[in-house]
Amino acid sequence: MKKGLKIIISGGGTGGHIFPAVAIANEIKAQRPNAEILFVGALGKMEMEKVPKAGYEIVGLPVAGFNRSNMLANVGFPVKLIKSLWKGMQVLRAFKPDIAIGVGGFASGPTLRMANILGIKTLIQEQNSYAGVTNKILSKKAEKVCVAYPNMDKFFSKEKIVFTGNPVRNDLINSSIKKEDAKAHFGLETDRKTLLIVGGSLGALSINKGIAYGLQNLLNNDLQIIWQTGKTFIDQAKEIANNLQTKRVYVSDFIYEMDQAYAAADLVVSRAGALSVSELSLVGKASILVPYPFAAEDHQTQNALSLTSQNAAFLVKDAEISDKLIDTIIELLENEAKLKSLSENIVKFAKPFAAKEIVEEILKITQK
Repeated sequence: MKKGLKIIISGGGTGGHIFPAVAIANEIKAQRPNAEILFVGALGKMEMEKVPKAGYEIVGLPVAGFNRSNMLANVGFPVKLIKSLWKGMQVLRAFKPDIAIGVGGFASGPTLRMANILGIKTLIQEQNSYAGVTNKILSKKAEKVCVAYPNMDKFFSKEKIVFTGNPVRNDLINSSIKKEDAKAHFGLETDRKTLLIVGGSLGALSINKGIAYGLQNLLNNDLQIIWQTGKTFIDQAKEIANNLQTKRVYVSDFIYEMDQAYAAADLVVSRAGALSVSELSLVGKASILVPYPFAAEDHQTQNALSLTSQNAAFLVKDAEISDKLIDTIIELLENEAKLKSLSENIVKFAKPFAAKEIVEEILKITQK
């Protein structure tokens, strides 16, 4: 293996792209401590904060997504795309990577397209059960496509697919936290049924509103709650919890100790992003999935269906939150047998060594 391995990892936009990317980078460093890693993200997006916090350098492109629901919002799209392609070319020429890895998100398109033009080898990590347009295009020139779900040959060439799963944070893989200790960590009672609500790294307004509306009902049913709201709903959630004068609700805009949160939970309400599904599978948690209805190609619904078809999770549509969510939570938490069954079935989807397997593919490509 040549000493100075240089790797670019490109993508982001949400935690679902960023955290797997950082997990891949961490595994590269574990296997090749002297490797140089540079991230390429989108200016103004979450990765510009989270990646440096994880200890890696990142360059931002001015790229933005194509808005399919409001065509007028795309007026500046061509200019941003051209600028991003040019900046991506400059970054690649200056850094001279051995390989460029695309993890999905706005920045991965321009970066990997320019890598193809410059003859730099590429690998794609597709997190979802329904592949996005950008990854389908980029896969044609990629050496390998690492996927998290079976039957992805409807999107990619069969000979390029490697079924690795999605990389997740090491603290979840190696977690040995006791449920009682985890509940105490959030200031909650150790013997009371606990609900965890996560709307993804950016929060979920519809889920937050549904929980806010039904919070008193949940408390009346002897439950306690860990509620990750995202930044936009935190003030409202805190006010609602304070008005109820209860110590049975822990509210935070972002939970860094997700190993503790999962360990405390008897049931999880979550969006159905790829990272969320992978984490829930790994920790074996009974879950109610509420797919984000405006995700590209409705991929979150496809992610959720891959589990619900195997009785490994419950699905509540976003439009049905006000009618169904609170009742479904209460019914499930009263049904020990169903909670156990969901937990046993979802853990079958776990892929704890995903990051290691992806890095093995990266190293094979760079050794060619």
